[in-house]
Amino acid sequence: MTPSPLAPPAVRTITPAEHLAFLRTRTSASFLQTPAWAQVKKEWVAESLGWVRDGEVVGAALVLYRRIPRSSRSLAYLPEGPVIDWADGDLAAWLEPLAAHLKKQGAFGIRIGPPVVTRRWSAAQVKEGIADDAVTSLTSLPPTERSQTGAAVVSQLRELGWRCQNVAGGFAAGQPQYNFQIPLAGRTEDDVLAAMNQLWRRNIKKATKAGVVVTLGKEADDLAAFHALYVQTAERDHFTPRPLSYFRTMYDALAAEDPDRIRVYLAHHEDDLVAATIAIQVGTHAWYSYGASSTEKREVRGSNAVQWQMIRDALAAGAEVYDLRGITDTLASDDPHVGLIQFKVGTGGEAVEYAGEWDLPLNRALYKAFQIYLARRG
Repeated sequence: MTPSPLAPPAVRTITPAEHLAFLRTRTSASFLQTPAWAQVKKEWVAESLGWVRDGEVVGAALVLYRRIPRSSRSLAYLPEGPVIDWADGDLAAWLEPLAAHLKKQGAFGIRIGPPVVTRRWSAAQVKEGIADDAVTSLTSLPPTERSQTGAAVVSQLRELGWRCQNVAGGFAAGQPQYNFQIPLAGRTEDDVLAAMNQLWRRNIKKATKAGVVVTLGKEADDLAAFHALYVQTAERDHFTPRPLSYFRTMYDALAAEDPDRIRVYLAHHEDDLVAATIAIQVGTHAWYSYGASSTEKREVRGSNAVQWQMIRDALAAGAEVYDLRGITDTLASDDPHVGLIQFKVGTGGEAVEYAGEWDLPLNRALYKAFQIYLARRG
């Protein structure tokens, strides 16, 4: 790549309205980089930043500041961002003014999550890897695609002094490095359904035959119903659930920014809620964000029914990607995460590796102290 001939943009604080207006000029961006997400993460101090060239906003970021204990200094976190031209061969022109601005704001370090794909693997490859006892990691399989842009971004970040935060398995302290996605661009419902494995297609038919009905939740009580099922799921699957207040805040904030941004789906069998999910869409990218299912009536396949409805609605809304979010990179048959991977692989999509999260220390002593604090906290 050759350096951009344009003058480097300047970084300044912008209003949430300016931030949102810029995002609307993009095909898509992570919902974690929308101004509304600042209202969800109220325990952080938020700032909308813009890269401005000739008076025009050409890049944007939601920055979340987290103070370290007993200090006025903060870690500046840009989850799945910033939203800039990552294909530019001169990333220093974008990232150096960002670092200068955040340092003035009292940041001792920066963490970013470039929304840049580095590798992809087909569902068939992942399935074969799981079946092969000699294969224990996604990364040991040859990818169907290696992104030149992704490789260039990783190389430039290293050269600029950024530190990769990826960990074994693909789950770091922030956002997952590996996701499972269904490409939707140029495809019909029949195309997507035909690419699913036999079990998924059979379960969708089984749900329809059993009389499972999927509806959109609209009232506050519907979010409460989702949460009650989510808590039941958390108890069964041994994870700590978020409180209902968190989901109310998230729903209200995202819906206020765009009425089509967030949806609650409810799958009922007769009078029983058997599955419920939360879906989010920004531009052409749709996410399956949270899901829950009942312990009873699993044979009616409510989870498959609600996923299929979400996929159909994403297609109808013009989405080009349906994102089932994080997976680990492990393919070992005895790993507890393999069941989740197999569920997602059945959709016929693809495993996608992103560049991961990267840190830039601005004050090395405080950054090191923060790392020690995180390690002790576990």
